[in-house]
Amino acid sequence: MEGLLLRWYEHSARELPWRLTSDPYAILVSEVMLQQTQVDRVVPRYLRWLERWPNVEALADATPALVIVEWQGLGYNRRAIQLHRAVRLIAEHGWPEDLTELPGVGPYTAAAIGNFALGRPVLPVDTNVRRVQERTGASFSPSCAQALFDLGATVCLARIPRCGECPLSAACPSRGLRYEPARRQSRFEGSFRQRRALALRAVAAGRECDDGEALAALQRDGLVTVGGDGRIVLPPA
Repeated sequence: MEGLLLRWYEHSARELPWRLTSDPYAILVSEVMLQQTQVDRVVPRYLRWLERWPNVEALADATPALVIVEWQGLGYNRRAIQLHRAVRLIAEHGWPEDLTELPGVGPYTAAAIGNFALGRPVLPVDTNVRRVQERTGASFSPSCAQALFDLGATVCLARIPRCGECPLSAACPSRGLRYEPARRQSRFEGSFRQRRALALRAVAAGRECDDGEALAALQRDGLVTVGGDGRIVLPPA
């Protein structure tokens, strides 16, 4: 199946900016941004981020406050702090052999950096890759990672796969099947996540916020702190 998949990928690959680099810092930034945010939203923010902070040293020198403000709109703001902490560790000690030692880097992100930046023979398995593996019953080598991402994201969809467009359909035991909808993420509108986002936006803009519960949660995550005058502010350093 690998040959069919890779030939399909040659003419169907999505044009994504992080596929044009093997810089581990750039790959780390892209993977952290992509953890819980859609690709189309990430692309312009990734490019803007690298324009502002093009390497580990540049981001490590930035204050947490600047990083949080730049992250606004990508959601799950704790990722910004974890990325910043990871980069500061890298700037001080270099890249660890075990990438999961870095804040916010789990097994999948470590495998992605290892594959795309460090030449390690490991297949990063995300939701899309796992879906293709389970439906085809096939094993794929690390060289198929990007092709599997694209197949799962554009053809082998979660509920109604486009089997007629799939290069693996002839040998796929799941061809033509339909699937129950996966459990959806809870609504953002009216949720505590939205309250946290609004509270952080207010603090970043220097406005008062009276949502004590949301502010306390942000403080626990290191996204805000108490300034010298007792006001809630973004972390300064």
